[in-house]
Amino acid sequence: MTISPHALDAAVALTPAGAHRFTGHTHPAYSNMVGPFGGTIAATLLNGVLSHPERLGDPLSLTVHYAAPITDGAFEVHARPMRTNRSTQHWLVELRQGDAVAAFATVLTAVRRDTWSATDAVFPSVPSAESLPRHPGVFRTEWPKAYDMRFTDGEQVLDNVVRDDAVTRVWLRDEPPRPLDFLALSAICDAFIPRVFVRRSRAVPAGTVTLTVYFHADAALLAAQGTAHVLGCAKGLRYSQGFHDQTAEIWSAQGDLLAVGHQVVYFKE
Repeated sequence: MTISPHALDAAVALTPAGAHRFTGHTHPAYSNMVGPFGGTIAATLLNGVLSHPERLGDPLSLTVHYAAPITDGAFEVHARPMRTNRSTQHWLVELRQGDAVAAFATVLTAVRRDTWSATDAVFPSVPSAESLPRHPGVFRTEWPKAYDMRFTDGEQVLDNVVRDDAVTRVWLRDEPPRPLDFLALSAICDAFIPRVFVRRSRAVPAGTVTLTVYFHADAALLAAQGTAHVLGCAKGLRYSQGFHDQTAEIWSAQGDLLAVGHQVVYFKE
């Protein structure tokens, strides 16, 4: 019996097509209002580095610029190491459709070493994932269905009642469950609706312009998570002149800070 790959693996899959070049294809399970879900685009660009034979170490940071709408269909990913040092490596990755760059990213990889460590961020006191129901979702796009989301607060309610903040805390994992790795974690960092939706409790035209992910977990810590839910804590900071920023922390159930995401979102009214 042939087992189909997980939808995320199919969405980010890349086929070598020459030096520093891969081909890929969008996946309907992660369609959004305009083009694919930005989290899978980020994971696809990261996969260009992870799939490259010259890669050194594991990801430390990923910054994606969503330069133009991405249409459903085929694309190319060009990944090239810009500088390789003894323990760090800097990458430029482009997603191209036709003759145009639709998205591009810089990636920093590194060989980690044991040092003193501490976490100043505070793991919140929230109910467990198992004690909460799965949220049914309120948006008419496909990608939220690809996640099991269990909100402790700040859930997606579009009732036009303006809130005092845009804080969301939600347990989430891939649906169907998939072991956590760098690709899944990078996508999860974008699995939070624009904070303007939450702040104003209504949907307006909006989209991520740039996303940065800082990976605090190494491959061993991610592997230890298995298919368990992770806790996402997101908030907005400033909304002004058609743009706002938002941040997200991704925690394990054991209180390990796995990643932090920062993004700028365009919105229109």
